[in-house]
Amino acid sequence: MTAGFPRVLDRLRDRYPSLLVDRIDEHEPGRRMAAIKNVTVNEEFFQGHYPGTPLLPAVLTIEALAQVATLLLVERHPGQVSLRGVNRAKFRRQVVPGDRLRLDVTLGERRGPLVFADGVASVNGQTVAEAQLLLATLDASPAVDPSARVHPDARIGEGTVIGPFAVIGPMVVLGRDCRVGASAVIDGNTRIGDGTEIFPFASIGLPPQDLKYRGEDTRLTIGRRNIFREFVTVHRGTAGGGGETSIGDENLFMAYAHVAHDCHIGHHTIFGNAATLGGHVSVGDYATISAYSGVHQFCRVGRHAFIGGYSVVTKDALPFAKSVGNRARVFGLNKIGLLRRGFTEERVGQLKRAYRYLLQSKLNTSQALQQIEQDPTLASEDVAHLVDFIRTATRGVILRRGRRSDDAVDD
Repeated sequence: MTAGFPRVLDRLRDRYPSLLVDRIDEHEPGRRMAAIKNVTVNEEFFQGHYPGTPLLPAVLTIEALAQVATLLLVERHPGQVSLRGVNRAKFRRQVVPGDRLRLDVTLGERRGPLVFADGVASVNGQTVAEAQLLLATLDASPAVDPSARVHPDARIGEGTVIGPFAVIGPMVVLGRDCRVGASAVIDGNTRIGDGTEIFPFASIGLPPQDLKYRGEDTRLTIGRRNIFREFVTVHRGTAGGGGETSIGDENLFMAYAHVAHDCHIGHHTIFGNAATLGGHVSVGDYATISAYSGVHQFCRVGRHAFIGGYSVVTKDALPFAKSVGNRARVFGLNKIGLLRRGFTEERVGQLKRAYRYLLQSKLNTSQALQQIEQDPTLASEDVAHLVDFIRTATRGVILRRGRRSDDAVDD
């Protein structure tokens, strides 16, 4: 059950973003639960509470008890849980890094949607805090504005909110806790994951703008926690392109961005305002396509790639690189983006040396790839992915250097 804690605790409205439960020790379904929180010095809240004398904030002890109460309640209640009050709270000693906090919660009296729970936190058998929690169990039914048009065959997940004048088609499946803004349209064989936000006037899952499309049943699959801002358009696939447009998790599509038919987008990408993909485009994880840029059909954008604003991409855009211009040229390594994504200096250095072979040597592409593969200092998964990306290109890759590429590679 430990692996499912974050998803279950999403039912606790407005919870602190940290997970404050490590393990369940005892469990009496519907009545009592005892859990463990190992308090470690690297918890983020210790940085300000207090420097030099780290103490677990009392409010987070209450939060930890509320998380245990939520784990206990959601077994039998499918909706959300809200902490409405704390009574008779007593804090008897400080909790410091290294303590093993035991959290005991017992459910008490129920009054309609309200539930009382007694919580006790202890360290080595000594009570450090106790309180009575007042929790409310909330209705999990979707909230649909009366003016919205939701087809009775559409499947809407718990906690999803649909705004005024939105239109949801008969084959649409919306996950839990989604938000659909005013006048947004979702149609076709479209499946959307939990926690996705669709802002007003977005158009998701409509037929592709392909003259060969004849109304065949194709689909659009969207993962979890994506954001589609105003006037974004995403079209489902075509039979000739595999029948599916797919989008992964936690992507951001800014206003007026467009994803055409049969595109496949990974996770954690960013599309600037009016960024546009032609049909059959593939976009790797963590790529950024800046405002008003266009990617030609059948092109690929590599993972961690950065496409500058107002660029036109007509060949595959290399992973880990900056490609800018009309037509796009390579301006070296996307160093800033890589460091922001947690790349070490060693990984960045290896990629930088590989790009020197590609952009600064006088070798042709085949010779540069051969030198990269033979260089023992470049033996890494990142460099191997770069080499494979170039070798598997069908439209060619962007290797024409920008005017300042020599400087950019060394940035």
